[in-house]
Amino acid sequence: MKIAIIGAGAMGCLYGAKLSTVPGIEIYLLDVWKEHVDAINANGILMEEQGDFITYRNVKASTVAEDAGTCDLAVIFVKSTLTSSAVQSNKAVFGPETIALTLQNGLGNIELIKEVVGESNVIAGTTAHGATMLGPGRIRHAGSGKTIIGELNGAMTQRIQQIAQTFREAGMETELSDNVYGLVWDKLLVNVGINALTGITKLLNGELLEHPEIVELLEDAVSEGKEVALAQGIKLGFPDPVAHTKDVCKATATNKSSMLQDVLNHKKTEIDMINGAVVREGKKVNIATPVNKTLTNLIKFIEKQ
Repeated sequence: MKIAIIGAGAMGCLYGAKLSTVPGIEIYLLDVWKEHVDAINANGILMEEQGDFITYRNVKASTVAEDAGTCDLAVIFVKSTLTSSAVQSNKAVFGPETIALTLQNGLGNIELIKEVVGESNVIAGTTAHGATMLGPGRIRHAGSGKTIIGELNGAMTQRIQQIAQTFREAGMETELSDNVYGLVWDKLLVNVGINALTGITKLLNGELLEHPEIVELLEDAVSEGKEVALAQGIKLGFPDPVAHTKDVCKATATNKSSMLQDVLNHKKTEIDMINGAVVREGKKVNIATPVNKTLTNLIKFIEKQ
């Protein structure tokens, strides 16, 4: 199986490195950061895991999708703000049978990818892994967790089972779901409660729970999102998304959220696909989302600085 990883950031490198250990798997990492691509081709991916450094050399990297050619699977790991342009600019990896898998944060990635490659070629899921860039060709595996994937229509197809088995052979705990839209919303609501607040306050995930005024905002933001999801007929995996988000805060207490990392590095965030998505989707079902609107606007103001 030939696999393209579109977006060789920390998460893309993590999955590319792990999958490269499976016999018969050919990995191409596609990214616009030439220094990073050159470092991977020269030295492989150097990954810190629980204090140890491991080098994964059975990978190829390029800034040009044509170097990879048509692949069997393309895993999309670019930031959600870049989804459409990244899939368009890497169309060379997509053939009639190529499967596109999004494991990205935020809402709307499925729809953007479908526009380019067609609905029947798209599958989706979530990941609870965490990873951080240390420099060109170097990442830290910051935390392990489940990968959950599924067909958009909920079918348990042979292709989805084959992909899951490949991930398991790479040492990544993987489950199948018949409710991927619910999965996406479950992950979205966690990000809604954590990401913007950490970006604004500069607090680590666990530190959010130490401040009652911040906890109240977290609760309100997630509750708004839950109301929007239920109004749209989404079947959530957690009966109490607020409690689940707090559990995630505790489980990832020392983590810097991706949005906080973006703010600290003066990069554009994914706010429009997270809290901003709740605002947009709320308008469709006539539900007011004032807390998410406020958090979205505050992050946008910070981005301008």
